[in-house]
Amino acid sequence: MAADMWQRRVRYGWQIHVLALEIDIRIPLAASLKDRRQVVRSLLDRARSRLNISAAEVGAQESHQRAVLGFAAVSSSAAEVEDVMDRVESLVWSCPDLEVVSADRSWLE
Repeated sequence: MAADMWQRRVRYGWQIHVLALEIDIRIPLAASLKDRRQVVRSLLDRARSRLNISAAEVGAQESHQRAVLGFAAVSSSAAEVEDVMDRVESLVWSCPDLEVVSADRSWLE
C-alpha cells in the first residue's frame, strides 16, 4: 500500500512536506504537576486552535518544571510548513510562564 502511494506521488508530482518541531521547556513557577499541566495544556490548546497543527506533550511528563512538546505540520508547500513552525516558535517564546531550553526541527520523509 505504501509503495503504491509513493508511485502515485511520483507519477502525479505530489509533494508532501512534513515538519516536526520538538521544544524542551522549563516552567520555573510550577510547584506541582497540576501547575505544570495547566501551563502545558493552555499552550498546546492555543497552538492547535490558532495554527491548525498537531501538538502533544511528548516527554518529561513526571517532572514538575520540565516538559517536552511536539508539534507537526503537513502541507504541499515547504515554505508554508516553515512559516507555520515559525509562528509556533513565536507563540511558545511569547509565553511568560515558561523558558525555552531547546527547539529542534526535523523534516520527515
